[in-house]
Amino acid sequence: MYKDIDKNIEIFENMFTDCGDLVKRKIPVSSTYIYVLYFDGMNDRTLIESRVLDTFMLEIRKTPPDKFTDVTQALINGGLTTADFYEQTDFEEAAVAVMSGETLLIIDGYDKAIIIASKNYPIRDIGQPDTEGSIEGPKEAFNENFRDQTALIRRRIRDTNLKIKQLKAGRRSQTDIAVIYLKDVCRTEILEEALKRIENIDIDAILDSGYLSQLISENEMTLFPLLQLTERPDKAAAEILEGRIVIAVDTAPFVIILPAVLPSFYQTGEDYYQNWQAASLIRAVRYIASMLALALPALYVCFALYNPSMVPAELLLKMSFAREGVPVSGIGEIYLMELAFEALREAGIRMPSSIGSTLGIVGGIIIGQAAVDAGIVSPIVVIVVSLTGICSFAIPQIALGSAYRLSKYFLLTAASLFGFLGFWAAFVTLLIHLSSLKSFGIPYLYPFAGGDIKGDEGIRDTFFRLPPRFMKKRPVFSSDKQKIRMKSE
Repeated sequence: MYKDIDKNIEIFENMFTDCGDLVKRKIPVSSTYIYVLYFDGMNDRTLIESRVLDTFMLEIRKTPPDKFTDVTQALINGGLTTADFYEQTDFEEAAVAVMSGETLLIIDGYDKAIIIASKNYPIRDIGQPDTEGSIEGPKEAFNENFRDQTALIRRRIRDTNLKIKQLKAGRRSQTDIAVIYLKDVCRTEILEEALKRIENIDIDAILDSGYLSQLISENEMTLFPLLQLTERPDKAAAEILEGRIVIAVDTAPFVIILPAVLPSFYQTGEDYYQNWQAASLIRAVRYIASMLALALPALYVCFALYNPSMVPAELLLKMSFAREGVPVSGIGEIYLMELAFEALREAGIRMPSSIGSTLGIVGGIIIGQAAVDAGIVSPIVVIVVSLTGICSFAIPQIALGSAYRLSKYFLLTAASLFGFLGFWAAFVTLLIHLSSLKSFGIPYLYPFAGGDIKGDEGIRDTFFRLPPRFMKKRPVFSSDKQKIRMKSE
């Protein structure tokens, strides 16, 4: 920055050429000048004009001309009534602050710009979760406002050890990123690795948490999500209390949770708001449904086409009668109906919400019935594909559900080519792949693999959920100094 206000103005106006939404004005005050710069629609205009400029100019008028450079003293004496402001000497950093919604104030004869916190973006109100709905528990969901995200977590964890480290990523977007953790609970090596990966990102823009999760993931070639996304503040707070790290990204309504292991994708906040018996039953249903969503079409091909002797005689006769006159092979039927179901699912997502659900249900019924009546597919195939689709919706996390949907075709292709031998070879290959994955150093299949790291404590919250008094220790993600989360008495 220069002491000459005109030089500073020239540089800033060259930076922001052809910006029609830029508000800029050089204002004479007493025997000096001040310059104000901000983007319209991104800040609190009332705050700037009535609470900052009026009082600041009044203070400048009272300051003798030979004291204009002593701005800090003028601010302390009441020139700025807002508490959140700082000085900046670098043009690029000041420009980024203005593009982030702050207001720039320059005084002639002073070689520092004053950045006043005045962000006031157009934002969506805090609503209910769309993808992680629940009957019991809080109904709040994150929105796209960065400060709302951090505030919703601070509201739930009132601990001085809750730290929020703020970073920026993206050369052009300069996106605000918050790394949120409990200092005494999270593992230092995981925190350091997370910060290192974020700081090493060199990309034009980070527009959503999905961008960031792919860039900091250990294995971007795998189908399975190695980081977890959630829109629920209560879930994010619960994971922080277990020693995990939450990353909030400005403009993204989902936060990232790391590390992530496979069982964590089957857990929901509602599991811990009801009694353990009901939660365990529902959790077991999710695991069974996910296995059916993954393997049911492949198993149908194995039983019906390669090993019909393993099917009860009465059922085999019914299947044979149902397939009578069908021109498409059994394998072709499965692929045809699976692709039709995927198309209906995608169409339902892209349509308006009031129409989408109707399209998915009615379209599935009409197309399935029409295909059976026309003799293109057999009724048993429609049942298999429909049951597979229903089971895929029972998986709480969309990312894991998508991984199972894609893996389903791998198993189906192997079973179509080699029967049971191909199915088991593909299934074992999938298990080997899962066992090789890690999320920030934690085995992806923990506690099924490596469960003895903390005395098999983690297994108590996997297929079932034991009462709280049996889960007194934190899982493997936490520091060894903070193992106990609940005392006996």
